[in-house]
Amino acid sequence: MNETYNITIIGGGNLGNAIANGLLLKNFCKPAQLTVTKRNIASLKNLAAKGVTITTDNVAAIKQAHVIILAIKPYQMDDMLQLLAPHIDVNTHVLCSVVTGYKMEQMRKITGNIPIIRAMPNTAIAIGQSMTCLCAENASANQQAYIESLFSQLGQAVYIQESLMDAATVLGACGIAYALRFIRANIQGGIEIGFDAQTATLIAAQTVKGAAELLIQTGNHPEQEIDKVTTPKGCTIAGLNEMEHQGFSSSLIKGISVSYQKIGR
Repeated sequence: MNETYNITIIGGGNLGNAIANGLLLKNFCKPAQLTVTKRNIASLKNLAAKGVTITTDNVAAIKQAHVIILAIKPYQMDDMLQLLAPHIDVNTHVLCSVVTGYKMEQMRKITGNIPIIRAMPNTAIAIGQSMTCLCAENASANQQAYIESLFSQLGQAVYIQESLMDAATVLGACGIAYALRFIRANIQGGIEIGFDAQTATLIAAQTVKGAAELLIQTGNHPEQEIDKVTTPKGCTIAGLNEMEHQGFSSSLIKGISVSYQKIGR
């Protein structure tokens, strides 16, 4: 697959819209190569103004496509796949689903043995900073590379086993909420020690952003970076130890475990 391939996004809601705008912003495809569908196309005026094809006709939308991205609700998947299946060509199309919890086996039962890729992005995709986990079935190496490249325009992307997709949902998608709750607690602490809310928010958010970039860019283990700021008898280690006494790490780990147990039910 190459840059001349056409992309159709079935479902122009928040996620579909974010994907479309991100791909255009990064010049991954030209507007003429992109089609987005939605029942109410009035909400897609911003994409139409950029030259993207907007339509309510899902079948017509995939006829010139090579990549079909499903960005709809899980309860809509069966009906949508049954509608599209007769028009999907195993030699032409690759089907990419960003639908939570809908497995490739379920798609294959309706569509047959077409190339399928599941993608699990998170809400940071709206600003091009998603962590997207991918898994594939019947997709060629070129198709897999293309989809990885597509989602890499919107943040970071990595292939995993489908058996880990629920775990990826918890760590990567639910993880946004965990990180934001940590930042909120930092803000509250900052206000308590003297900052106004706006300044505390800026300091807390930028500090967390910097910490994440340290790990991404250096590849270091978190403890290596923690050691750099924990001097003997210092204020950092005193604070860290108090947090651990109060169950900081164990509560985070337990929360991730409980979320995982919930998603599997």
